[in-house]
Amino acid sequence: MKIKSYISVLLLFMPFLAGAQQAWTLQQCVDTALANNRNVKQQMLTKQTKEIAYQQARQNLLPNLNASANQNFVFGRSLAVNNTYQNTNSSQTSFGISSNITLFDALKMKHNIDGRKADLYASEADLEKIKSDIALSVSTAFLQILLNKELLQIATEQISLTRTNILRRKELVASGKLAEGEMYELLAQESKEELSRTQAENTLKLSMLDLAQILELDHFEDIDIVIPENLLESELQLLSAESVFESAITHRPEIKGAEYRLQSSEKSVLATKSDFYPLLTLGAQFGTGYYNSSGLDNNSFNKQLSDNMSNSIGLNLQIPIFNRFDVRNRVRTAQIGVESSKLNIDNARLELRKTIQQAYYNALAAKSRWETAQKSEIASREAYRFADQKFESGRGTSYELYQAKTNLTQVLSEQAQAKYEYVFRLKILEILK
Repeated sequence: MKIKSYISVLLLFMPFLAGAQQAWTLQQCVDTALANNRNVKQQMLTKQTKEIAYQQARQNLLPNLNASANQNFVFGRSLAVNNTYQNTNSSQTSFGISSNITLFDALKMKHNIDGRKADLYASEADLEKIKSDIALSVSTAFLQILLNKELLQIATEQISLTRTNILRRKELVASGKLAEGEMYELLAQESKEELSRTQAENTLKLSMLDLAQILELDHFEDIDIVIPENLLESELQLLSAESVFESAITHRPEIKGAEYRLQSSEKSVLATKSDFYPLLTLGAQFGTGYYNSSGLDNNSFNKQLSDNMSNSIGLNLQIPIFNRFDVRNRVRTAQIGVESSKLNIDNARLELRKTIQQAYYNALAAKSRWETAQKSEIASREAYRFADQKFESGRGTSYELYQAKTNLTQVLSEQAQAKYEYVFRLKILEILK
């Protein structure tokens, strides 16, 4: 009975538990995005193809082994076993097995192995670059939600403050110390602030939708985020643009990927040049057969297979003399690929430096704005307090009070935006470092 009661209570509260909001940390958001993102999955498939190509390049060093079987039927005049032509019908059956291995190819297979290995490493670097970009996108959306939450809180607090003032003014109107007309401006202010709060709520929902789309979730209404406790632990002076660049240039995946592609291009040149040199292979073959001709006394199938066995082993040397300039032109094309890869490395380094410098100086500007806004908040709060006292004593107008409150709200909003802009730029520097 107790178990049934527990189950009944659990079923009763199941809808409420299902509708509860799930709080996501930044790391959980990044992990979910990486697990669901289709670009990551696509790049992982590309990496698998590069792994197969690398394995095949290594396995090309092994000898091949092939078996064959042939059956021929001859009608009319044909060459018989005694090497004379006879007008008979015959059949021939043959079996064989052969193997070849390359002894010398001017290191072409080795260069191909090195090139495919570089391609594999470049594919891994591309995968890391995609993951880094996704982490940055998730961090951006996450910080935007934090900003919108704070803006909504500011709007809510301003409405609460206005409603408190309305209650106080109602008491003054009821006691005859304040004209009833003064209430209308406060009520109008409350309506405007209510509209601002509604807009802030909608903006927050849209930012939650953006995050859910990056995470590739079907629903976003029941999710929430956890505000990090160490949001501003990073020290900007420890993340100077030059120090970040010096660190990033050694390990950033876009730089690594470009360098590996340069290695692949260089190995392609060497592999193509190998075609200028002779190719030496070693081959071995084993075969046997059965011959049956009408009108003749043919030995049995097993005896002929035993008697007709033959083995051979030999070397094959191919010396290129004239190939219509095919090898030379392929070498020139591969050399152009090397120069293109070098330009790609320079472009990747230039773009990385630009990104780091922009993030660093934007962080400096955001920090300056944030510090200025913090000072402005103190002054604006004091100005509002003074305007409120003037209004309470009858020496100030409701317009002055409204203006002071509007200025305070604007300063709080600017302060929040500057703070999260600063955090966002620090996050970029942290990811790039």
